[in-house]
Amino acid sequence: MLSRSLCVLVVCFTILFVSPFTWAELNIQDEQGTFTISGVPKRIVVLELSFANALATVGISPVGIADDNDSNILLPEVKKHLKPWVSLGMRSQPNLEIISTLKPDLIIADFERHSSIYSNLSRIAPTLLLKSRSQTYEENLEAAKKIGMAVFEDTQMKKRIREHKAIMNDYRQAFSEMKLTQTMQFAIVNSRGMWLHGPSSYTGGVLNALGIKSPIPKETVTPYLATSMELLLNVNPDWLLVGAYGNHTILDEWYENTILIKMLHSVKNDQIIYVSPELWSLNRGMLAAEGIAKNLYNIVSH
Repeated sequence: MLSRSLCVLVVCFTILFVSPFTWAELNIQDEQGTFTISGVPKRIVVLELSFANALATVGISPVGIADDNDSNILLPEVKKHLKPWVSLGMRSQPNLEIISTLKPDLIIADFERHSSIYSNLSRIAPTLLLKSRSQTYEENLEAAKKIGMAVFEDTQMKKRIREHKAIMNDYRQAFSEMKLTQTMQFAIVNSRGMWLHGPSSYTGGVLNALGIKSPIPKETVTPYLATSMELLLNVNPDWLLVGAYGNHTILDEWYENTILIKMLHSVKNDQIIYVSPELWSLNRGMLAAEGIAKNLYNIVSH
């Protein structure tokens, strides 16, 4: 009789002190509709770098990341918060077999890239579908909030977002004190072309949050604008911040083959600056935005 009473007492004690998150069920509105998860996920895979960035800010390390088979595309500021992970291949076409073998209990996928394989992903694990590739800066912060909810770190994520906004506001104030009124434009270039990141792009939103004036006054239909030399001259930013892929880009060809490039304000004032495309474009997230702000401050203050 004593033994039975002791067992009942142990069971009651266990139920009393087990975290409520163990059986908690949570509903989140994502790009697919209503996402439901039960219990705290322990084995998370992410199919975009921005999602790894968000998890890193609350000290969570995914077991798998779609990193384009190159761990170096993640920012050092992100990687220092992560444990070793398994590469899931390309972001555009993640390896479903590897994802399955990792036995995840949460998959975070990009609405633009992965909607077509959503059903396949959902058969492996609950899949949270959020914007990443074409998201704005504000949408990135909203996605971070939802990721915080999905991993039951809502309070910590909101605190980190408040800290982030304070950091960005400090940089905005610093730029204001510099009386920085010149326009700035970020662009990606490779051997095939140049793409301006407009006001509705992630980087455009970061620059706007920092109080930086854009040479493109209106919102554009697409966040990324394929650009000719003539269009670049029409935009004509005071500063051109370039994220280059490859040793010889279309910008080099314009220098070699057209005199129009000499008419750019950024060329006349020696204000074409090469920056990291991984920082300024690929990663997207609070750590990336803070890195952009720091990088830009160092550029204009020297």
